[in-house]
Amino acid sequence: MRKAPFVIILILTFIAEVLVCFFMVTRIQDLKTDPVKVNECMYSVTDNFGDTSKYNRQLDYVVLDNEGNLLYKTRDGLSESVNEAIKTRGLILDLKVDEKTVGKIIFDYNMGVQLNGLKKNIIVVFSMIGCLQIVIIVSWYIYLKRSIIKPFNDLSGFASRVAEGNLDMPLEMDKGHIFGAFTESFDLMRTELKKARLAEKKASDDKKEMVAKLSHDIKTPVASIKSTSEVGMAITKEEKTREMFGVINAKTDQIKTLVDNLFTSSVHDITEIEVNPGMQPSDVVEGLVRNADYLKRAGGFTVPKCDVYFDKLRLQQVFDNIFMNSYKYADTAMKVSAELASDYLVIRVSDEGPGVKEEELPLIREKYKRGSNAKDKDGAGLGLYLTGYFMDKMDGKLGIRNLDKGLEVSVYIRVA
Repeated sequence: MRKAPFVIILILTFIAEVLVCFFMVTRIQDLKTDPVKVNECMYSVTDNFGDTSKYNRQLDYVVLDNEGNLLYKTRDGLSESVNEAIKTRGLILDLKVDEKTVGKIIFDYNMGVQLNGLKKNIIVVFSMIGCLQIVIIVSWYIYLKRSIIKPFNDLSGFASRVAEGNLDMPLEMDKGHIFGAFTESFDLMRTELKKARLAEKKASDDKKEMVAKLSHDIKTPVASIKSTSEVGMAITKEEKTREMFGVINAKTDQIKTLVDNLFTSSVHDITEIEVNPGMQPSDVVEGLVRNADYLKRAGGFTVPKCDVYFDKLRLQQVFDNIFMNSYKYADTAMKVSAELASDYLVIRVSDEGPGVKEEELPLIREKYKRGSNAKDKDGAGLGLYLTGYFMDKMDGKLGIRNLDKGLEVSVYIRVA
């Protein structure tokens, strides 16, 4: 681990401090008076008093007479009075010749100056070592913050985002710190979790789409069965047969209610329905329209010959929804026309019913939205929503407008 160099440097600085302390203590001990040299100097002055050429000069000292007059000094700058010697902590001894005190000898070590210098040196050395230790500690803290604290905080924040369901933001990987390998594993976990969630969502949506598709497709043949049974009940004269047609009507109503409930619950959570458009001849479109008009109310019409871009299954659902709405809400004769307009094959389906209020036209294409004229009619409000969705996915358009009499729905299919 990279903390080892920092620890070694800190230990070395502490050892340096101990060595400096030892050296300084030794220097302080060196400042003590050397009695042997003092005695040698004293004897040389006593024995040769008056003959300065024979004085011992191993130490610095000053010789004064009894009146304090200067008799001799080893060099300039020494204390030349007893008072000055006392201030500088000099050693003052009586000078005796033949048992008679003839003056004083002052050994001027200038202890205060030397101690002050030593103190300054101690302060400077320890300040430098202290600064070095501070730099090492700060550097170590920065290293720990960058290599441990910050990566750990990033991992904590990343874990919170994953817990909240945010699997799109990757975790930045830096293999230069101790969490590098762990970070990579953590991000791999996020990637796999995202794949699993997408697969789960796709499976769920596929299931819902299949249920919605089947339930919606069931409604068309059920409506045909109901219409046929109603016609049969109207024209038959046998009571028993009428009762049987009544049972068929009741059961188709029951099936329709169950299918509507199943369809609504399935479509409610679907985020995307698969649409796979491709190039096909316009003859197919004509067949889809006639197949959706199972009550044969549209009459005759022709579709221009061309190649168009659509998904056959989804376009059939589009026309089924349009005709089913007209049967349910208008219940009148219908008209179908087809023309080529710019880049589209336009199929217009109109009826002669009351239409929709102008302010409600933009709303009826939204999910679960229905016009005010549909209050007494059953339905989920999903037909036109899915119709518009399918046309958008097929690069087409859906237009809805009121006529002078009735409602017109225009299906714009992209031309090759």
